[in-house]
Amino acid sequence: MATKLKVLRAEHDLTQEELASALGTTQKVISSWETGNATPRPAMMQKVEDYFKVPKEEIFFTAFNYSN
Repeated sequence: MATKLKVLRAEHDLTQEELASALGTTQKVISSWETGNATPRPAMMQKVEDYFKVPKEEIFFTAFNYSN
């Protein structure tokens, strides 16, 4: 299942490398976020929200979904 971050990146026709460069991180980090193996820190979540103009709660839903 594709994560919202992966979907947004694809909609903007960006590679993981391009997004990583825009956010000041690495392709490996972007990959780990997209696969759910890692969750960005709050400051980085804010950068992603600002970049895509989509609420971080929507992009990183599982990180905010505490009612399981």
